[in-house]
This record gives sequence, structure tokens and C-alpha cells, in this order.
Amino acid sequence: MVSPPTDGPLSRIIDVDGAVHFVDFGGPAEGPLLVGVHGLGGSHLNWSAIGPQLSRNSRVLALDLVGHGLTPTGTRTPDIEGHRRLLSGFLRSMGAGPAILIGNSMGGLVAALQAATEPESVAGLILIDPALPTTRPGLIHPRVIANFALCAVPWVGEGYLTQRRRRTTAEQSVRRVLSVCCVDPSRVPLDVVDAHIELTSRMDRVQADDAYLRSARSLAMMMALPGATVERLRALDQPTLLVHGDRDLLVPLSAARRMSADHPGWRVEIAPDTGHVPMLEAPGWTTVMIDDWLTYEGAAAAARSSTAPGVMVDPSSTRAST
Repeated sequence: MVSPPTDGPLSRIIDVDGAVHFVDFGGPAEGPLLVGVHGLGGSHLNWSAIGPQLSRNSRVLALDLVGHGLTPTGTRTPDIEGHRRLLSGFLRSMGAGPAILIGNSMGGLVAALQAATEPESVAGLILIDPALPTTRPGLIHPRVIANFALCAVPWVGEGYLTQRRRRTTAEQSVRRVLSVCCVDPSRVPLDVVDAHIELTSRMDRVQADDAYLRSARSLAMMMALPGATVERLRALDQPTLLVHGDRDLLVPLSAARRMSADHPGWRVEIAPDTGHVPMLEAPGWTTVMIDDWLTYEGAAAAARSSTAPGVMVDPSSTRAST
């Protein structure tokens, strides 16, 4: 057993069929265990604006999925099922009991599939603008459709990402993503933006683009043929908080409303004048919503996670730059 860090987040590595990088934001050992699961092209840094705040009452971890952030692809596959298997192995390797998963975008889908596939490993779900397939997704922004169309075509997607990578610096890449994901990117804390730029500058961007492409194709296939996935997710019965930005260009608000209609027990909170990543664009508001849910509708999930065995990790670690 390793005690939570007391001087800020720690960067750690654990073995799950290969190295998996994660950050431990700390928090009370007896608190509920929250595990952040980022979206397509993201990393553990997607939780760096709310992780320290949430760690006041909860133990908070955030991992990098296959080929994302500081987790290498190795022999693993960066598709939706590959990401879910990595998450499953991560939860087992940590030695903890059921966790509350916080998933954004593609990470919301990965978290939900983990809850449906291995329900004993998930005490509750916090889904933030999740990319959950629905039979009627609603209107999707043309820019999003164009991006997925380019990525879907063999060779074309590879060429597109190669040219984009050669034309853009790490800073330009980060700011481009934030411009799509946020209504107002200036709301993202400056230190969080700087950390994203620093991470992007030292990542293997060729590997990252390959993982992005393969993940995007897998996600697009699930969205295009949603039937089987929709049926799997209808069986979800864990306490769930659904948070959604009302001006999300990537996952329309109408999709969130259809998801919640299938699960009337979910608590739904709409982030006003906010895009696809409320945890970055409105971190204070998002933290309040999560803590309030953990106190009320999610109290049973918090209690189940709080009474689980403590987190076990390799004590070798370095201070994170979050």
C-alpha cells in the first residue's frame, strides 16, 4: 500500500501488458477512488484543472490510454476495446476495489463499456460529454464530420495527420484542439495549457497520431453501427452523473438528452455556455457538480468505493508537471 502524495500530483508507471502512465493527484486514502479516463487525443492532463480540487475529498488518479500521453502502444491495440482492456487491467493492477470512473468524450464510452462489461469493478460513473452511440445522434458540426471522414479513408488519414504534424508546432496543436473543444479557450487555466504544450512537445507525435487515427476509426465505426453498443449500455445500473456542455460541437446536447432518456435515474447537469471539455473550461463549476453528486445521488457509489481496499502502486515515481 502506498499513501497518497502530499505535495502535489505524482507521475507513475504501472505494468498492464506493458507500461501504463498515470498521475496520482492524492486525496484521503479513506475517500472514494476516482479514476479519470480522457478522450480521443487527450491525456492525464485533461483532468489537471479539477484533479487537485477533487482530491480534497476523494482519492484521484488519471491514466493515459493506449498510445496516448506517456503510455506507449507497445503490443496493445489503440481501439475502443483495447482502451477498455487497458482500463480493466489498470483497475486490477492497482489492487483497489470498485472505482468511480470519470470519462470524457471517448473516455466516457470506454468507462461506460467497462461498467457494462465488468460491473463489479465500477461503483459509479461520471460521464462528461461522453461519446456514447445513440440510434439518433442529432446534428453534428460539419468540421467534425470532415475530420472523421478524412481519418476514415485508408492512406488519406495517415497523409492528412502527417502533413498536419509537419505544419504545426506543439503549441499550435494544443491551441487548435482547445479552439474546437471550448467556447472560450481563454477560460482554461494558463498553467494547464502550458502543461499540455510541454507534454505535446516531448511526446512521440508519430505514435500519438497513429493511436489517434486507429482510435478515431474504431470510434467512428461504433457511432456508424450503434445497435450492439446501445444494447450493451442500456444494462448500465451504476449511479451515474452526466455532465454536458450546452455548446459542445463534438457531441451534440441532443445526444446527451437521448442517453439520459434511456436512463431516467441518471443525474444530468448542463454546463452553460461551455463546450466539449467542461472540466477544463469550467473546472470550478464541474468540481462543484461532482462533489455534490458524490454527497447525494452518488453517495452509495462513494461509500462502496471508499470501503474498497487501498490503492497499491510501485513506490518509484516522479513529481508530475500538472
